[in-house]
Amino acid sequence: MEKREESEERLSRPLIALAKAKGVATSYIGQQGEYIEIDDDVLIDVLASLGVDASNEESVEAELRKDARNRFERLIPPTILHIAGQESRVKVNHGVFDIPKATLELEDGSRYAGELPGVAGDGAMAQPIDDRFIVNSAIVIPADVPLGYHTLHVTVNGRTESATLISAPAKVELLDPMKHGHLWGWMAQFYSVRSSKSWGIGDFGDLKTMLCESKEKTGSDFVLINPVHAAEPCTPLTPSPYLPISRRFVNFTYIAPEQIAEYERLSDEDKAQVRKLHDSVKALNDNAEQLDRNAMWDAKMPALWTIFKAGRSEKRQREFDEYKKQAGPDLEGYATWCLAYDKWGAPTTAADSWVKRFGRESDEVRQLREQYPDTLDFYRWLEWIADEQLDEAQKAAREAGMQIGLMADMAVGVHPLGSDVWWNPERFAYGATVGAPPDFYNQQGQDWSQPPLNPNYLAATGYKAYRDIVHGMFAHAGGVRIDHAIGLFRLWWIPKGRGAKNGAYVYYDSAVMMGILALEAKRAHGVVVGEDLGVVPDYMSESLAAHGLLGCAIEWFEQRDGKFRKPQDWRPLTLASVTTHDIPPTAGYLNYVHVKLRHELNLLTGSYEEFLADAQREHNALLSMLADGGWIKRGWLNNEAEHEQDLIEGMHRALCASPSKLLCATITDGVGERRTQNQPGTDNEYPNWRIPLADGEGHAVSLDGLFDNPRLRSLAAVMRGEK
Repeated sequence: MEKREESEERLSRPLIALAKAKGVATSYIGQQGEYIEIDDDVLIDVLASLGVDASNEESVEAELRKDARNRFERLIPPTILHIAGQESRVKVNHGVFDIPKATLELEDGSRYAGELPGVAGDGAMAQPIDDRFIVNSAIVIPADVPLGYHTLHVTVNGRTESATLISAPAKVELLDPMKHGHLWGWMAQFYSVRSSKSWGIGDFGDLKTMLCESKEKTGSDFVLINPVHAAEPCTPLTPSPYLPISRRFVNFTYIAPEQIAEYERLSDEDKAQVRKLHDSVKALNDNAEQLDRNAMWDAKMPALWTIFKAGRSEKRQREFDEYKKQAGPDLEGYATWCLAYDKWGAPTTAADSWVKRFGRESDEVRQLREQYPDTLDFYRWLEWIADEQLDEAQKAAREAGMQIGLMADMAVGVHPLGSDVWWNPERFAYGATVGAPPDFYNQQGQDWSQPPLNPNYLAATGYKAYRDIVHGMFAHAGGVRIDHAIGLFRLWWIPKGRGAKNGAYVYYDSAVMMGILALEAKRAHGVVVGEDLGVVPDYMSESLAAHGLLGCAIEWFEQRDGKFRKPQDWRPLTLASVTTHDIPPTAGYLNYVHVKLRHELNLLTGSYEEFLADAQREHNALLSMLADGGWIKRGWLNNEAEHEQDLIEGMHRALCASPSKLLCATITDGVGERRTQNQPGTDNEYPNWRIPLADGEGHAVSLDGLFDNPRLRSLAAVMRGEK
């Protein structure tokens, strides 16, 4: 019988015990069910990135003793999850004859009026620490503690410790229309969808139009878009929306200048200058080959400076001042990073780069802020305007009647040289990056270059950094998609220099993180989707569902051992779609664009012929299943080219037969686009995230009239169940 778990001999080793105590997995099961043990040198490097010295046997033993001691030094854990409506207990460590007392400060600053009774411990043996024994008792948290982020204060023998108590719903509740049915919407890389008013890239004004017209003309209830996290202030701009500078803030390069309130304050001369700048890049809107973010921003940036310098009314200035106050220190970090980038140049990995030499407390940084106060305020203002325009888009979607409106996408992490890492380095682990182990679609594994959040820091600070990210996203969206949602449970950490295959999983407190998601979703009346594709143990999908998070069902991926599952057998708590942004649109996938592209880019570990044969078997198996189910006509398979649209609509018709609570069609499938937006495992070898929306013949498709497109409207009719 094939080995499936670690031996007793391996488990008895101090290094393995230390790794497990620190939340580092020492083995895992791959996508094909293969059992894999992590090498010692990888474990040592991953532990080092957590600040744990496992370089030799003596260090390992010392760290094990230190870990055992630390578990009893605090009175209470720094972060506590409480499920509203249920009684819970908080374990307290104290001396044998001590009596703990507790108070609860609610989120609004008031004191919880109820009792927090103490109860005796569970009879566990006392733990000797120095010259005394530590025992356990518990504080009872009553069921009626309200939702929110509260502070628990526990005092023992004159010593007081505080902890963040997160009182969250047990799960994310389905919206009423989803309880006995489903909702459907579109998926779009919205930057690729341009109008005649765009500056070469889709912007927040276009997003507002997209949301409203998709509801008005196709009846959709949401649009799932790419992440809109913060970007650089100067060109060249990073193409990938999944490698942001900060997840806390919004990408201000998506601002629509003419829709800023202060635009109307401009003089005729200044308005003419803005129009001239727009006209200089207007032709980019018709380019079907490749997006040019840099040209867009080089034109838009001076236009925004012109509007900023026009000033604001007293009312608008008060609103701006209030935004700065609410955004707090994190805004100062991002704006300061932008200023440093602006004046000192792009940060690099070189030892003499400013991002390596200076930090938030450096005199040089303080002097820079004092030297350029207007530029610093400009970057704060850009963020305020971007936040405002994104909010306006979501409000317009709700007013148009959308049940969800905007569904935002949360990236896994941030750029290693970005503002989040530079301003708050204590939040991150160093010496490792996040990625994914090898799977069928990425046979060499993936390294996303992003430093992981340190789970120890999160726990010690009440998950404040994560809470702020989630709250910020739900402030402008009715739904949030968590990219690589397995990161709620564990992330694949890759030690520097070892390559994507040679990593290890590091665990996070999924209950706390999903509790935060449930609380923020409750407050926003929203939904949460967790992208649970790739190497995913069954217990993770089950836990997502138990907490009310929808998983993902991709029609091309709903297979096992070459056999496709009928849509009727898919999981109900899913967002179901035919394709995703990491593979070509359906027309491209049907024509093996993914096979040709991976071969051309040398991404295959086997031969081209073998991969093509596998793809053909997959292709034929899916279409055969669809024909058996009556969603396509078997005769169409004799001439797939002639019936391409019929096949694509049949694949979406099958979605509608599933019990999935959310259904999604892509804008690219609506117009017949074939090119993939992103090829995992590549950087500049392929123009990832730079493909403008075009039809199957390569002609640019504009937002003007997009939802009047006959092919798109026909697909929308399928999604509405009318065809």
